[in-house]
Amino acid sequence: MASPTGTSDAPFGRMLTAMVTPFTSDGAVDYEGVQRLAVYLVDEQRNDGLVVSGTTGESPTTSDDEKDRILRAVVEAVGDRAVVVAGAGTNDTHHSVELARAAERAGAHGLLVVTPYYNKPPQEGLFRHFTAVADATALPVMLYDIPGRSGVPIATDTLLRLAEHPRVVAVKDAKGDLFAGSHVMTASKLVFYSGDDLLNLPWLSVGAAGFVSVVGHVAGAELASMGEMYRSGDVAGALAVHRQLIPVVTAIMTRTQGAIMTKAALRLAGQDAGHVRPPLVDATGEQIAALREDLIAGGLKLADS
Repeated sequence: MASPTGTSDAPFGRMLTAMVTPFTSDGAVDYEGVQRLAVYLVDEQRNDGLVVSGTTGESPTTSDDEKDRILRAVVEAVGDRAVVVAGAGTNDTHHSVELARAAERAGAHGLLVVTPYYNKPPQEGLFRHFTAVADATALPVMLYDIPGRSGVPIATDTLLRLAEHPRVVAVKDAKGDLFAGSHVMTASKLVFYSGDDLLNLPWLSVGAAGFVSVVGHVAGAELASMGEMYRSGDVAGALAVHRQLIPVVTAIMTRTQGAIMTKAALRLAGQDAGHVRPPLVDATGEQIAALREDLIAGGLKLADS
């Protein structure tokens, strides 16, 4: 399926959210809830792309069959008007290749492939891993550089080698090294996306195409406006939005695990995405009370406000 919103300078769109996975009260995937959330994120939160079955989607605790059904549900709901990117990265190259092929069959527009975690491969291992996944399908690939979770950064030289692959087109950066990212963007065709909501505006300032956000679940429209302002030259306006959203980013991204607070924030916004799966735990009453205050301070409208 052709990507509906991608361009050469923003191959996966500009405003993407790494989507949570709604679960029912007994822990099953709520596929109708998946579709409702996808429509909400695209139609009301102005996302032109969604990442499905990333870490925020609790991919470590969903089966391959569940991932396939979640992806198909999202493609059916919004695939004609938003880029749907499938999380296909694991710490097993063969498994990642199989997930990539399944995602292509399910209609994904692209792949998000995270650095293999826990087994800490050397840079040559990273290069071969990403190359194997990119070789497995005809889909464009976004590399996900997140050493805080994987234990290993993708070195600049490795990124430049991978940039020579025709289907490795972008990087979701959660490494936070803007200077290294600037070097890669200057020396290659790779397009960068901010993968850390704390640094969305700084990444724009050095040339990033957009965001793969978590707070975009409830502040996607504001982030989309911030990006538009910056690209049109209204830097002061973009900075004002960035500062307005500081309490929101603080609440969702710094107090506990992101999926936990995102589902709590969605519930406050009137979009119930259910509970989290173990080993995650739902937000406490104290966390939810602080979250409510921060969302209001960030200018967001809550369901009961």
